[in-house]
Amino acid sequence: MSKRKITDPFNVSFKPFDRYGKPITGMSWHKVSYNSESGYGSYILKMEPGAKSLEHKHTNYEEFLMLEGELIDPDNKVFKKGDFVTFNPGTIHSSYTKSGCLILVFMRGINEPI
Repeated sequence: MSKRKITDPFNVSFKPFDRYGKPITGMSWHKVSYNSESGYGSYILKMEPGAKSLEHKHTNYEEFLMLEGELIDPDNKVFKKGDFVTFNPGTIHSSYTKSGCLILVFMRGINEPI
């Protein structure tokens, strides 16, 4: 039996994004290999138009690949389709989207809500 898993990020079911204890309006996710206890693994994050993440601090590296749409950081940096973004440990921010976006996220630790 194969231990391989193939995921089509454009054809998955999403559940409300509840990483910080309660669902965040306009955000949903599909866990690919994400482990809620360790904070390690990957997931696909979908943000509806107007959605905003909670302000948080990265305890370790977080990286993501923009699959669709745009995401905007507080300094007005716009991440677009094809951008691969790395946040170093200690980074504090929140992001929002005007038009909605789909993101493939690679986590290496649990973020701390601010």
